[in-house]
Amino acid sequence: MKNRIIIGITGASGVIYGIELIKELAKKDLEIHLIISESGKKNITIETEYSVGDLESMADKVYDNADLSAPLASGSFFTDGMVVAPCTIKTLSGIANSYSDSLIVRAADVALKERRKLVLLVRETPLHKGHLQLMSAAADLGAHILPPIPSFYNHPETIEDIIHQTIGKVFDYLGIEHDLFKRWGENK
Repeated sequence: MKNRIIIGITGASGVIYGIELIKELAKKDLEIHLIISESGKKNITIETEYSVGDLESMADKVYDNADLSAPLASGSFFTDGMVVAPCTIKTLSGIANSYSDSLIVRAADVALKERRKLVLLVRETPLHKGHLQLMSAAADLGAHILPPIPSFYNHPETIEDIIHQTIGKVFDYLGIEHDLFKRWGENK
């Protein structure tokens, strides 16, 4: 069986992170399971030149975010991890409070209860104390909070370089080999 990775794309600005993540995962021998919220679909058309169909064609299986009876809603459906990229504060709140009113939140809740890897690319700025408390609560439950904050030690030259550095950090956490960015000390 191929390793299975769930990708959730929500309506925060920065859907390009989810798109580039899927594009890079599609190059690997992995099974990609995709859920896109309705707001995520809108932002794909607002922020990028991609269509929702473009993303769906790169995934092995696509799910409706309202389908709480999908296999991903059960712990018996084994996965190697899940990434929500980008992750809205609303989705973060649902995850931190186990309020599974969508498949993205339910699949994340399953990842946490089964002690599987869960990465949240929380996209909001500035952050107030309530946002920080939600991130802390999700981290206490086992989520890996990875806001897409660029590093500059790798001397990025393009927006893609900046995006790939964040995706590389996701791959590092998931244990997926990559060459998406230069690591500290590799620029010398």
